[in-house]
Amino acid sequence: MVTYESATSRLGRLLTMVPWLLNRQGIDLAEAADQLGTSVDQVVDDLQLLFVCGLPGHYPDDLIEASWEDGRVHVANADTIARPLRLGRDEALALIVALRALADTPGLTDRDAIDRALAKLESAAGDAAASADQVQVSLEQPLPPELADRLRRAIGGRRRVHLRYTVASRDETTERDVDPVRVAAVDGRWYLEGWCHRAGGVRLFRLDRVEDLQVLDVDGTPPPDLPLRDLGSGVYRAAPEDLRVHLEVDPRAAWITETLPVEEVRRRDDGVLEVVLPVADPVWLHRLVRREAGAVRVTAPADVVADVAREAREAVAGHRGTTRID
Repeated sequence: MVTYESATSRLGRLLTMVPWLLNRQGIDLAEAADQLGTSVDQVVDDLQLLFVCGLPGHYPDDLIEASWEDGRVHVANADTIARPLRLGRDEALALIVALRALADTPGLTDRDAIDRALAKLESAAGDAAASADQVQVSLEQPLPPELADRLRRAIGGRRRVHLRYTVASRDETTERDVDPVRVAAVDGRWYLEGWCHRAGGVRLFRLDRVEDLQVLDVDGTPPPDLPLRDLGSGVYRAAPEDLRVHLEVDPRAAWITETLPVEEVRRRDDGVLEVVLPVADPVWLHRLVRREAGAVRVTAPADVVADVAREAREAVAGHRGTTRID
């Protein structure tokens, strides 16, 4: 049994590793692994893969060269990957549009850095930057102006807010006080991140599920050194109290390992993936198992296995007891 890793994840690591090694010829193998945040075995495995990577044609002169037999890593014939990043016209315009949209985000704390980066990009793009004026960013759920104003006042003035918030998975409306940290747009939706006094921790709230938000005349300075989420890879993050569920996932449902925050994935010889998945809401897990129609099986903990099996039996019994009327 071997550890499973997505092709996307490995490609990203290789594209980072190759230019890094090119500028550190002869680095000790163990030091390279430590600096790259991985194991020596993984670095060696990646270097072995480089032997079959290179330019089209796949002749010896087209492939990347790598050696590490003496405990020191040398990489050659990879100059194409080592070239500095150069933005094309469309890429530069995309960045200009994104930075302008970011500058309008409520609660932005480092506007000067964005303005400086935007000025440099616009200067480098020259006349082509004018095309960005014709592009408007439209989120799936626009932020209402009144709500945006309240959030700006709360974050800028370090004021606590009171939320009436709908928890969709439980179909429940809750009341909570939050010390806001930031507002962010992720996957077309707006979110408020802050210290939730009800939960006693950092929480992320979808703003389209906020029924009411009031700015309180109370200091809303969040606790120092909060562990803010990295939103670059999505919204959901496991909490320590989440249930760790063990799954067997057929290859046809392998999307789970690419899109959900799995903690462990192993591929068996028969192709089935053994997955450890943190689950905050058992109802959501039941929906996932039903939707995948046999491609996902729960193997632990025992009480969760029993609950899923019981629900499946009840669903089958209900289906058989349904009278068909043509």
